[in-house]
Amino acid sequence: MEKYPHYLERLQQATRKYWDKAALNTIGGESFTYGQMATQIEKFHLVFEKLGIKKGEKIALWARNGATWGMSYLAVNTYETVIVPLLADFTPDGATFLVNHSESIALFTNEDKFKQLDITKMPAVKFVVNVDNWGLLYAASDEVSKVYGEMDALFAAKWPNGYGPDDVVYPTDNWDNLSTINYTSGSTGDPKGVMLTYRNFCANVDFSQRHVPAGDKMVSMLPMAHMYGLVIEFIYPLCNGTAIYWLGKAPTPATLLKAFADVKPYLLITVPLVMEKIYKSKIKPTIDKPVVKFLLKVPGLNQIIYKKIKDGLVQAFGGNVQEFIMGGAALNPEVEKIFKKIKFPYLVGYGMTEACPLLAYEHWTKYVPGSCGKAVDCATVRIDSEDPEHIAGEIQAKGENITIGYFKNPEASANAFTEDGYLRTGDLGIMDKDGNIFIKGRSKSMILTANGQNVYPEELEAFVNNQPFVSESVVVDRAGKIVALVYLDKDAIKAAGLDEEAVSDLPEKIRVGANRQLPSYSKIAQVETVLVPFEKTPKMSIKRFLYK
Repeated sequence: MEKYPHYLERLQQATRKYWDKAALNTIGGESFTYGQMATQIEKFHLVFEKLGIKKGEKIALWARNGATWGMSYLAVNTYETVIVPLLADFTPDGATFLVNHSESIALFTNEDKFKQLDITKMPAVKFVVNVDNWGLLYAASDEVSKVYGEMDALFAAKWPNGYGPDDVVYPTDNWDNLSTINYTSGSTGDPKGVMLTYRNFCANVDFSQRHVPAGDKMVSMLPMAHMYGLVIEFIYPLCNGTAIYWLGKAPTPATLLKAFADVKPYLLITVPLVMEKIYKSKIKPTIDKPVVKFLLKVPGLNQIIYKKIKDGLVQAFGGNVQEFIMGGAALNPEVEKIFKKIKFPYLVGYGMTEACPLLAYEHWTKYVPGSCGKAVDCATVRIDSEDPEHIAGEIQAKGENITIGYFKNPEASANAFTEDGYLRTGDLGIMDKDGNIFIKGRSKSMILTANGQNVYPEELEAFVNNQPFVSESVVVDRAGKIVALVYLDKDAIKAAGLDEEAVSDLPEKIRVGANRQLPSYSKIAQVETVLVPFEKTPKMSIKRFLYK
């Protein structure tokens, strides 16, 4: 007997209980109730069955976020075919390569994306479904086309008296079967398709349902083909009876604020970069005003001002958010200091695709600034160091949420684990006596200075990013010299009315300003400006490997 319910059992219960309630919604587009979602899933199951699709075969999903994305995912996942969600940002060549690498026999995609593909280069694919209207974009044979065309007839024949809440039954005897293959990049080199089992999902959904707040509505902003968005913004809340709202198009500050005001979500999942930008544009200008600076020194009065700032911030997100969860990177210490002062309900968590995705979390009331929470209780997390409290070592994890390896990549799978079965995260960190984990950086990006000191670029970047007119930065090692690459904040420069000469003086001012707060062994030798923003991953982390 398993120690907690299967997430598909939770989904089955939620579907029965909330049959007529909104489930999947695209803002400004379609909305589906739990009942409509279950009905469409059943229609797909009947077609899959008639086509002879077996459990364990693979179906790829390469499409934009939205209500029908969610339904496509669940139709495949509840049938026990392996779902292969591909990031919508992958190039057509990358998507083609991964459809083939994953051995997918079908593809769900958007019509405009399908037009960019050459179907002859995907010989195993039997049919392609248009995610936007369930139409067929391609069939490898007349038989496939005929069966697909009979979808409604098959449904009517099986359910002549209609399909209701009690008819929803999802399989739960599959804990250790492969559920999902998630590719961490769209490159055609040595693809890493993370293999995740139903157990991996069950563990994280169970943890989230016990520890993360529950609520009525959720705005989903992260890429759905990424585990962070998929589990925390979609599967766990849906199993609670939450209505999920997708933006349906690329988020702009204006569309986001309108979505928050309209939906009033109970939880917000985001990345530190977004909150840092809000801090720089909304909070910092207020608290830097001389009169406010003076009033913040007055006991009693400062608490009133902090409360006003916090309330304004929470209102901007619709007014109902109980918790702001950030992940993907560390939060800037200056921003964190203010968030703590205003009692903002935030926390920084930690995870990775290989952990489906959670490794650490702590409720905002107990969250320790600078940390990324404590290890989730479905995993054991350790620091590979002789003194884990003081000397950084690799963060390693073992548990029910951890991947079984990489698809068709035995070498990467073998290298990913220690001899005693712990996943090597590639992240360096320390853990205090209470179990709070503090990430120092990626082992790959750590700089070893000439005098043997370990320097973590992420820590230096926090000081650089706090300097006036800096939008973002990357710290690199150049022949033993520490160099900061900086992308300047063009709006701030324009607002301040800086002339060309003042702008050309900025790199040196940034260097001096940051170095004032840095120990001698990690001082920055040079600051160089870059002309375009740094390239980012889908979860908004900077692609450091591109910069030297």
